[in-house]
Amino acid sequence: MSTQLRPTDVKRLNRQWRRRTEGRVSLIVESVTQPFNLGSILRTCAAFGVETVWLAGNSVDPTHPQVGKTALGTDQKLRWEKLRGAAEAVAAARADGYRVVAVELADTALPLHEAPLEGDVCLAVGAEDHGCSPALLNGADALAYIPQIGRVGSLNVAVATAIAVAETRAREWRRPVAAAEPAENTAAAPASEAARPR
Repeated sequence: MSTQLRPTDVKRLNRQWRRRTEGRVSLIVESVTQPFNLGSILRTCAAFGVETVWLAGNSVDPTHPQVGKTALGTDQKLRWEKLRGAAEAVAAARADGYRVVAVELADTALPLHEAPLEGDVCLAVGAEDHGCSPALLNGADALAYIPQIGRVGSLNVAVATAIAVAETRAREWRRPVAAAEPAENTAAAPASEAARPR
């Protein structure tokens, strides 16, 4: 029978995935005005190790009291910066060595699972009602959309962000592991046990 992991086991599991992660992920958030959406986005970013969140346009400030209700303190674990517009945010991401991939239902967008998400990637998402601005779409290196087959044609921006960030990380994690993961307690294990591939 399966049981939930204890907090110490969760930390150990997370450490194993961090060891398999080399690529950097950052995010541009343009004109997301609802505090609960931004809070949820920040929590996702903290969970997946997003390095920087650039807030552009009239995005709500992470210090807004209602952001904290969904961020649950994770906003304190992130580096974020407010910039005036999308062009500034794209320039900041590029200067930091990122390829910018905007997530939008656009005519030249690739399905997310085929988008260029390898290496250091800065995803970009737009406002709740009208998505990414023309400036953000034109400034991005690539565009990606999330395929949907249901009767609803769009996703909440926080949900779309979570899917895109998870796919970006999973792209790296799907690669075969070159060597077996080292055991956590190799010092306590017998030599033959510690050397056995897992």
